[in-house]
Amino acid sequence: MNPVIAILKEHNVSDDQIKEVFQALTENPIMAMNTVQQLGIPQEKLQALMMLLMQNPDLIKEAVDELGLDFSKVEQAKKNLQQ
Repeated sequence: MNPVIAILKEHNVSDDQIKEVFQALTENPIMAMNTVQQLGIPQEKLQALMMLLMQNPDLIKEAVDELGLDFSKVEQAKKNLQQ
């Protein structure tokens, strides 16, 4: 299991909420922070989760693949951020 998904499940985040988080990450990574903050994860765990994603962005692709979401939206979001 993807370590990001495992951390979310460890904090009783539902499968639907996990999909919502990764859908937000694929569409607008900056706005996804609001979604993640509303999950009720303790601040220190949330910071560790964000550091994990920043240090290993491939985990987002792995999780998106694991959840069956569309990774092409992640690539489009990257392009939008670079402009």
